Amino acid sequence: MFENIALEISNGICILTINRPKQLNALNKQTIEETHKALKDLEADHQVGVVILTGAEDKAFVAGADIKEFADFSIAQGGSLAQEGQKLLFDYVEHYTKPIIAAVNGFALGGGLELAMCAHIRVASSNAKMGLPEVSLGVIPGYGGTQRLAQLVGKGKANEMIFTAGMISAEDAFQSGLVNAVVPQSELIDTTKKMASKILRNSPMAIRSAIKAVNAGFTSGINGYQVEIEEFAKCFGTDEFKEGTTAFLEKRKANFRK
Repeated sequence: MFENIALEISNGICILTINRPKQLNALNKQTIEETHKALKDLEADHQVGVVILTGAEDKAFVAGADIKEFADFSIAQGGSLAQEGQKLLFDYVEHYTKPIIAAVNGFALGGGLELAMCAHIRVASSNAKMGLPEVSLGVIPGYGGTQRLAQLVGKGKANEMIFTAGMISAEDAFQSGLVNAVVPQSELIDTTKKMASKILRNSPMAIRSAIKAVNAGFTSGINGYQVEIEEFAKCFGTDEFKEGTTAFLEKRKANFRK
């Protein structure tokens, strides 16, 4: 069904792998479209509660965009490239209604780091390297990198990474808040699966609301506190709230996935 990605579904978790190892899993138009299509299908699949996003083999998560696709673009084409890519994949991932964990298993550069930053949680292998090298090509990050990097690591660190076009280590990424954890590469997928399993114990509806509320705080023109109040209120009208509170009072584990 897909040429450039692979899906593996088990126990409520889908591992979505960008599968272009010969190109270090670089993002081209087809890969962006396939990933969007897969995520859209998974969003409607009630058997899947968490998506783990990773790259094929052990060298790269995603080593950037496929430069040969846009090397001769005009200003208008460049604008369309960024707008379409953000709409189809990067913004889509950030506002996805199910948690997405990026398992950063190697180089995450340019569009690759931008994709990882869209995920709700990032776990890196100890050999991972991250950076936004776009200015070395005479362009800037165009898939939300200038915005999300500053949100995650602060304006000064983001400027340093973008202006120097350099790479940072997984440990540096952890220290700066860019990733949630660093583990040996051999443990990366198991670590993210364990995290996903913990998430699956909780209310899918409440997690959807939490994603919406957290994102609202980083969206210009939206009052995140008001969104939180609205989403909090909605929870009280759901079966999952009734199950959660009843289970607590009955001193048993809640079963949200009946």
